[in-house]
Amino acid sequence: MKIKPSRLKYKKRHKKSVVLFVIALVMAVFFMLPTVLTIANSFMSPQEIKANYGMVFNDEESAGYISKKVNLKFIPDMVTFKQYAAVLFNSPEYLLKFWNAVIYTVPVLIVQVVIAVFAAYSFTRFRGRVKEILFFLYIILMLLPYQVTLVPNYLVTDWLGLLDTKWAIWLPGMTSPFSVFLFTKFMRRIPGSLIEAAKIDGAGEWQIFSKICVPLCKGAMVSVTILIFIDYWNMVEQPLILLKNEEMHPLSVFLSKINSSEISLAFAVATVYMVPGILIFLYGEEYLVEGISYSGGLKG
Repeated sequence: MKIKPSRLKYKKRHKKSVVLFVIALVMAVFFMLPTVLTIANSFMSPQEIKANYGMVFNDEESAGYISKKVNLKFIPDMVTFKQYAAVLFNSPEYLLKFWNAVIYTVPVLIVQVVIAVFAAYSFTRFRGRVKEILFFLYIILMLLPYQVTLVPNYLVTDWLGLLDTKWAIWLPGMTSPFSVFLFTKFMRRIPGSLIEAAKIDGAGEWQIFSKICVPLCKGAMVSVTILIFIDYWNMVEQPLILLKNEEMHPLSVFLSKINSSEISLAFAVATVYMVPGILIFLYGEEYLVEGISYSGGLKG
């Protein structure tokens, strides 16, 4: 009995889909391990953490048995909430650092998106040699890692007298070129015939912007919002260089300074700190994929 070519192709595609699914599943589990371990360890006692991780968190003054091998455990022997009680109720410094991160991130996110939408509309609607050169410079700035521009940012911030103030974080973040690039590429995907039809119906520039471009860029807005939030929620270099007062540091910087004697608190703080990012990512995952995929295949 001969197998039909169509059925044979279906079997090959099915096997290929299964293999790709298994590979994706293994990679997902691999990348999720640090997050799962962080959450699991946040419910362990300091003694259990030291016993499981051996010499990783050892210090010379600690007493008791410490294993020389690392034992990764996903289920604590005894669940404890003492770390969360200490973080949320007994240690106001952790909550202060948490709200510092919120104060730095939210204004940057809102203002950067607003500026980027208007700038992208200008780059899209009013084309010309000067604006194309300016847009090219935006791309060059976007390709530069933040560490390269950190020294110029420090010098300009110092010249403006903004060091050790919230504006030292806000000002460079609000004018970041990445969101302008992404919005511009997304808006250039909007069919010109749609805009011409709106102009024939009597729509002005503001109506075209607010009634056509902005609603059609919803996916790009959500994806940019997620990327900006993750970037500035986890920032470390900017506060360390631009803010000398440690009381103004966000929790991301404070986490890097927790010593081995407070490692159980570090896991609890890290878990609390991950919650906003995870919730935002889960809410806008589809828009994030849509915004990035669309921006990559646009015609300028």
